[in-house]
Amino acid sequence: MAIPELTSTRSPRVVAARRLAKRAFRAGERRFLAEGPQAVREAVARPGTAVEVYATAETAERYPDIVAAAEASGVPVLRASAEVVAAVSQTVTPQGMVALCRFVDVPLAELTEPHVPDLVAVLAHVRDPGNAGTVLRAADAAGAEAVVLTDASVDLYNPKTVRASVGSLFHLPVVVEARVEDTVARLRAAGLRILAADGAGAADLDDELDAGGLDGPTAWIFGNEAWGLPEEIRALADAVVRVPIHGRAESLNLATAAAVCLYASARAQRGSSGCRTKHDG
Repeated sequence: MAIPELTSTRSPRVVAARRLAKRAFRAGERRFLAEGPQAVREAVARPGTAVEVYATAETAERYPDIVAAAEASGVPVLRASAEVVAAVSQTVTPQGMVALCRFVDVPLAELTEPHVPDLVAVLAHVRDPGNAGTVLRAADAAGAEAVVLTDASVDLYNPKTVRASVGSLFHLPVVVEARVEDTVARLRAAGLRILAADGAGAADLDDELDAGGLDGPTAWIFGNEAWGLPEEIRALADAVVRVPIHGRAESLNLATAAAVCLYASARAQRGSSGCRTKHDG
């Protein structure tokens, strides 16, 4: 396949891609940019997601597997100058490869149909894009089967969120702009236990783990970085759980606490009879 070359930052294609730095344009076109070889690799691997890829000659030569996978999937790979890639990138040091992608979020109704997930992360009022992307990555790593960003949370397609997820947003279903109440109602009706993570929670994570409280299908709700979960959201949960602090640290940040909670559930579910065995290798 002949690879076109983009050299002008003023070309219509480049100008259109640069506009996606703004949320209004992303929402209007339902497209966003994924930067860096790892993110591009995962975007290309998800059928129907990548629209086209921009890569410098050097980066295309360094990652021939990504170029080959894109072309095999019918995704055009456009050879671009370093200036063009920098123009569409949102990082100080661009990595030489960017993919133009279609939105990947799914409706809340698909969260429990046709398959009921065993482990879900719900981000309620999470505003920091780096934290949101990191929690999404942790959820993916722990084997969670879905992530929900509520209507008061950061945009999933914010460039910082996309970068922090390091490709994980292409691996599992993600729901956006859902009401917390609607999300909890759907998950509870499907049989999931709802746990709210909060440093002031009455229940201790270690005690929940030892008592078997994490063995079954579970949805964790994680709150805002600065003020945690408001009382009305805590009240929706079956239990409010704190991560125990065994040392002298004052607290854990959101992403770290989320990773601890999700891995605790993953461990419990993998160790319980018949639960999550479909994921075991």
